[in-house]
Amino acid sequence: MLLADALVEDLEADVKEMRGIEFTPIWFDSLGAKSMCTLVKTSDVSVIIDPGVAVMQPRFPASLEQKLRWMYEAKSTIKAACKDADLIVVSHYHHDHYMNFDEGIYDGKLVLAKDPNRYINDSQRLRAEKLYGEFTEHLLGRRLEELERCRKAERFPDPMDSLPKARSMSYGEYTKRKTKLIEKGRKWFLKRVERWNSWKLIPELKSENCKVLFSDGRAYTFGGTKLRFSRPLFHGIEYARVGWVIATTIVKGEEKLIHTSDLEGPVIEDQAEWIIEENPDVLILDGPSTYLIPYMLNLINLRRAVKNLCRILEEAENLKLVIYDHHLLRDRRFKDRVREVYQKASEVGVEVTTAAEYLGEEPAILRV
Repeated sequence: MLLADALVEDLEADVKEMRGIEFTPIWFDSLGAKSMCTLVKTSDVSVIIDPGVAVMQPRFPASLEQKLRWMYEAKSTIKAACKDADLIVVSHYHHDHYMNFDEGIYDGKLVLAKDPNRYINDSQRLRAEKLYGEFTEHLLGRRLEELERCRKAERFPDPMDSLPKARSMSYGEYTKRKTKLIEKGRKWFLKRVERWNSWKLIPELKSENCKVLFSDGRAYTFGGTKLRFSRPLFHGIEYARVGWVIATTIVKGEEKLIHTSDLEGPVIEDQAEWIIEENPDVLILDGPSTYLIPYMLNLINLRRAVKNLCRILEEAENLKLVIYDHHLLRDRRFKDRVREVYQKASEVGVEVTTAAEYLGEEPAILRV
């Protein structure tokens, strides 16, 4: 039996034992293709978070044939899981976090998505334009350009202003270099503000068959279940050029689950502080991109990510389980790279595991 078939047939059997919230990892990198797709169910609502998939990078130690096989299996599994969901969350517009409209997963759904008009980089904006162009054409029979609105110039707060812990960090000999990077990042951000104010506004969409709402910083209630979305958070380090994401918090009764999307660690101290304050029972977290050392991730930021998760494990009193996956599982040495995390988890009695291991599988990176 294919893993895809097994996952689809046994979604109910593989959920974490909680009274109010059930969840199943639908597909993650540890299963062989890039994804962070998760099903969360309560008695009120069924939610699919980030139904996207992409093929593994060229350096991943598997044949192209195998990587493509995993990707197609992942897509099939994700599409099957979407059929019975009430709503779909899209945290940002990277291909491993959403699918195009023609994949058919959005029919009859409420879609709660990252706002494509602000706190977004250029490549994600282009993908969002394509996606919502498909929505308007198929659902409304109109072109997106007919619905876009001109905007008045807005002021966009610098996201660094809301990161007091990150701003106060001392980096020793690296401080001078870090200061220059922050200055360069701020200039990049100001250029993005100019671009956002030059764009027409992509509107939220409503039809008889589908509704799309932009959910940055918003909250929704479905019976006794609450969904809360963070403000836009950096996709990794401060002023990460790959853009911003929104994290999802789901609350039912006294239980809480957080799906971080791509915080990459989290590498920023204030994001770790937010998770500690939220105090979830289950944390679905993307680890640092250790496979990109030293090109896109330096050892200082890796140490920040490890230290931040160790703090979360120690200080989030209700935390019982961390699904630690996505970027991290593209590196065969992932457990060695973040060994302090596993040591701390053992000390405090919190389970830290990959999605594959949670489902009873060995991670793909260790099988090839």
